[in-house]
Amino acid sequence: MNNTRNFVIIAHIDSGKSTLADRLLELTGTVEARNMRPQYLDRLELERERGITIKMAPVRMAYKLTTNDKRQTTTSHQSLVVSHKSSDSEYILNLIDTPGHSDFAYEVSRALAAVEGAILLVDGTKGIQAQTLSNLRAARKAGLKIVGAVNKIDLLQTQTYADSRLNKVVRATAELLGVGEEKIFKVSAKTGEGVRELLDAVIERVPAPRTDADFSPTSADNFPRESASSPRKSAMPARALIFDSLYDDHKGILAFTRVFGGEFKAGEETMLLAAGAKVKIKEVGYFSPEFKPAQKISAGSIGYIATGLKEPALIKTGDTIAKSDKRAKPLPGYKEPAPVVFISFYPDGATKFEDLKKGLERLRLTDAALSFEPDANEALGRGLKVGFLGQLHFEITASRLEREFGLGFLTSFPSIAYRVLDGGRDFVVKQPQDFPEKPERVWQPMIKLEILAPSGYLNQVVNLKNIFELEVKEIKNMGENLLIMARMPLAELIRDFDDQLKSVSAGYASFSYELDGEAEADVLKLEILIVGDVLPALTRIVPKKDLEREARATVLRLKKLLPKQQFSQAIQAKAQGRIIARETIPAMRKDVTGYLYGGDRSRKMKLWKKQQRGKEKLKSMAKVDITPEIFREILKK
Repeated sequence: MNNTRNFVIIAHIDSGKSTLADRLLELTGTVEARNMRPQYLDRLELERERGITIKMAPVRMAYKLTTNDKRQTTTSHQSLVVSHKSSDSEYILNLIDTPGHSDFAYEVSRALAAVEGAILLVDGTKGIQAQTLSNLRAARKAGLKIVGAVNKIDLLQTQTYADSRLNKVVRATAELLGVGEEKIFKVSAKTGEGVRELLDAVIERVPAPRTDADFSPTSADNFPRESASSPRKSAMPARALIFDSLYDDHKGILAFTRVFGGEFKAGEETMLLAAGAKVKIKEVGYFSPEFKPAQKISAGSIGYIATGLKEPALIKTGDTIAKSDKRAKPLPGYKEPAPVVFISFYPDGATKFEDLKKGLERLRLTDAALSFEPDANEALGRGLKVGFLGQLHFEITASRLEREFGLGFLTSFPSIAYRVLDGGRDFVVKQPQDFPEKPERVWQPMIKLEILAPSGYLNQVVNLKNIFELEVKEIKNMGENLLIMARMPLAELIRDFDDQLKSVSAGYASFSYELDGEAEADVLKLEILIVGDVLPALTRIVPKKDLEREARATVLRLKKLLPKQQFSQAIQAKAQGRIIARETIPAMRKDVTGYLYGGDRSRKMKLWKKQQRGKEKLKSMAKVDITPEIFREILKK
C-alpha cells in the first residue's frame, strides 16, 4: 500500500492531458513502443476526431523509482562527487485521465473521489484558462495533493520569447497553487522533456491511498474492532466505490471500482448497497490499460469487477459494492448529476423505439450524467426526453448513438426546466407544452460564469451583454489575463454563447460555469398552430422581448416548408391566448371550367361556387400531417 499512488491529470480542454498520459505509458513501459499510438487512452473514435477527452480512462502502471543522493563540490578545475547513495523502489501507479470541458465536470468529480493526488496541467502557450480554475477548486475540495506543471514548452520557439513567456506562466501557476516557482514543473508532453521528473514528484508528494480507517466514524467507519489480544485489523467488510461502468456482452456490467477496504475475488457474493442487488463476482482485474484479470483486487487499488448483471439500471455510479454483510455501510458517494438541458429523441428510419431506449441505457453505463424519461409526439410517435449537462454533452451523446449503435433519430428544440407558480401551485416544468398560458410567476435556473480573456478583449467580451442577458459582477487581474465573473440565465448558454465568445475574442477567451440558483424570468409559451391545431413539438418557452421575432421567423419558415393542399392553410403563432404572427399557404387551384367553351358565364359561376363549397367542407375536416423530413428541416439550427 505504501508503494501505491492514485492520481489524475486535470486541465482545461486541449492542454495536452492525453499526450502526457501517452508519455507516462511509454516511460513506465506499460505499452510497448510498437503498439503505441497517439491519445492511447482515448478509445472512442469521436475523441480522436475532435481531439478532446470525453470519457475518463483509468490505467495501472508499474514504475521503478531510482533515487540518487549526490553532493558535489566544485573547484576551478574539477567537479568532485563526495558522496553517492542510490536505491530502487517498485511503485504501482493508478492514473485516471479526465476530460477538460465544463460539460464533463461531473465526469471529473467522480475521478477525483477515487484518488489522492492530481497533476494540474497548464498550457504554456495559453496560460491559465477557465476550466483550470474550476478543476483546481474541485480537486482542493476533494482534499487532493496538487502537483503543478506547465506543458508545451517545446512550442515556445525563440529563446527570448520562451524565457519571458514561460516565466510568466510558471509564476502565475505558482501563485495559483500558493507554492514557490521551483515547485512548478516545465514539461513537453510531446517530446517527453521533464516528464520523468514530474512522475517522480507525484510519487514523492502524493500520499499513499486512503482506506476505510480514514473515513470519519459518523460517515462510514463505525464497525467494531477486534480485541487488543488479536491482530489489529478491521472487522469491517470489504467495500469499494463504483466510479464508472461498462457493458460487456459476455461478462455483463463491469464496475470500475476504487477499493477502500478488504479485498474482492472471483466467485464471492457481494451486494450493491444502493440498488439492493446481490452480485456473484465473475472476474476481477486491473486496467493495463486493457482489462487484465487478477486473483484479487485489494484496498488502495483501482480495478474492475465483472458483475455478470445484464440490467443497466442496477449499476449506479457512486454506489458501494461490499461483501454480503448486514453491517456494510455505503461509502461517501457523489452528488447526483443535475441535467440542465432537455432534448427529446424520436426514432427515425429503420430505428425502433426499443432500439433507441436500449442504446441510451447502454450509454448511461459509461455516462452517469445521462437521464431520460418517456415522451410522445403526434407526428413522430414515441420518444425519450433526455437530460444533458450542456450543449457539447448533447452533441457527443447524439454522435455516439449514431456511430456505436447505428441509430437514426430526430431531436426536438433544446429546453430547460422552469419553476412556475400558477393557481397557487408551485411546480417544475420540463416540457414546454406543459407551461401555463398565463403563469403568475416564473423562475429560471441561473449560471455563474468565469470568463478568462486577454485584457485587450475586455470591451468586446463585456459587450456580449447586449446580445445575452449577461450581468458582469466583478473583474480581476489573473496574470496576463482578466478574470470576468458574471451571471447569466442558463437558457442563454444554449443560444451559441460559446461561439459568440470565441468570435469576439479571436478564440483567446475561455469560460467555465456552474449552476447558481434561480432568478425570476419574463418568459412566455409560444405555440404554433396549423389550420387551428397546436403542434406540441414546436412549442417553446421564449423570452418576452424575443417573442414576436421568434414567432415571425417560425411561421415564415413553415410557409416555405409545408406543401400546398386542396385547401388554404393558416399558420399561426400564439402566446397568452392571442395570435401574434400569421402566414397563409393558399390552396392549390384547379381549373374546373377548362372544358367549357362559349355559353353564358353563369355556367362557370355555378362550377366555381361548387368548388368553393367543396374546399370549405374539406377545410373543416382537414388535418395537416407534418412529416419527419419537415420536422428535421424546422429543427435544424
